[in-house]
Amino acid sequence: MLIKYELIIYWSESDQAFIVEVPELPGCMADGQTYLEAVTNVQIVIQEWIETAQELGRTIPTPKGRLLYA
Repeated sequence: MLIKYELIIYWSESDQAFIVEVPELPGCMADGQTYLEAVTNVQIVIQEWIETAQELGRTIPTPKGRLLYA
């Protein structure tokens, strides 16, 4: 699967893991002990998020690319 959504990746000291958030998909996030593991896990979670949204008849956001934050 080709990820086109922006990913925010950071180290969580309290979780002792890398956290990956997908801002365009509400509630979509994953973690991993390594950077690569976290990104691999979020690929699975994104696919599951999309499949669940489709099953529920919800709109799937079109990836916007890089998001800007103030």
